[in-house]
Amino acid sequence: MPRTGPINVAVVGFGNAGRTFHAPLVAACPGLMLHTIVSSRAGEVKAVWPDVRVAPDFATVLADPEVHLVVLATPDALHAEQAKAALEAGKAVVVDKPFALTLDDARAVVAVAKARGGFLSVFQNRRWDADFLALQAEIASGRLGEIVTVETRYDRPRPVVLDRWREAEGSGGVWLDLGPHLVDQILTLFGMPDAITCDLTIQREGGRSPDWAHAVLRYPDRRVVLNAAMVVAAPDVRFAVHGTKGSWLKSGLDVQEPQSKAGMAVGAPGWGVDPSPGVFVDGETFERTPAPGPAGNYPAYYAAVAAALRGEGENPVTPEQALRVMEVLEAGVESARIRAEVQLAPGPQS
Repeated sequence: MPRTGPINVAVVGFGNAGRTFHAPLVAACPGLMLHTIVSSRAGEVKAVWPDVRVAPDFATVLADPEVHLVVLATPDALHAEQAKAALEAGKAVVVDKPFALTLDDARAVVAVAKARGGFLSVFQNRRWDADFLALQAEIASGRLGEIVTVETRYDRPRPVVLDRWREAEGSGGVWLDLGPHLVDQILTLFGMPDAITCDLTIQREGGRSPDWAHAVLRYPDRRVVLNAAMVVAAPDVRFAVHGTKGSWLKSGLDVQEPQSKAGMAVGAPGWGVDPSPGVFVDGETFERTPAPGPAGNYPAYYAAVAAALRGEGENPVTPEQALRVMEVLEAGVESARIRAEVQLAPGPQS
């Protein structure tokens, strides 16, 4: 049943995801109330959110009838079991990406959501990056013509291996960390590809999980190249999109994450404004012109979640969409294992 009163939210975890993304975005959303944060470091939470309840463990949230929506900002390996437990407790659930470590785990979560009639969404926030919003506008305008080639990169200058769960053995490494962003954006634009060819490797000394990923998505009439790496001192290239009428080039990452880390209030003047907008290259004259787009808008995700829970809108990232991303990620792992192209099940095409 749609909710009619306040929607109380518990953010589970107060690492980078909980602290930088979820807690500030939930607190800034008019339709949601940041009610509880689950963390063993109560002092750290209270220093930032003095009026928010701190729960010592996940079980406390599950048993709290005042909590309506649970946001899982926990290590990837916990996502599936925690999501199922929250759904079975009657909570609405938002899961940070990746949805789960495996496609089977993700499908099991969706099965529980369907059986319980529960709300389930995955936080694919980079659909609301300034550069991706700008790219969508460029494609919709028609001035690029038919898109034939896309290269999209998500690189980081992190040559030293850190002792953290995202880089641990069995974590999936950069492919499960950054790959979901790259894959979700492309599926949003073009639907499911026919096949994937993927190469994963470890480049850093002491690395325990892949820190370099390169994949090619094969569509009938286009090719999409995905890259993610941790040893890139100049992570400049973000998008290179080529169509029959022109190209669109973009450097630099969206600013909303660093703005939040720097303490900027969500939605403050300048929030999400891209300091290095894309460039359009005319296919006939080869003239290059700036192509500014809209500001990034992560708040739109939680506004849509709130509307969906009230019965006034659609889930911004549906379980079916999240499963499609997992299908591509898992096929990429298999492709890298067998060193060959892997076919994908047909899906909606844009």
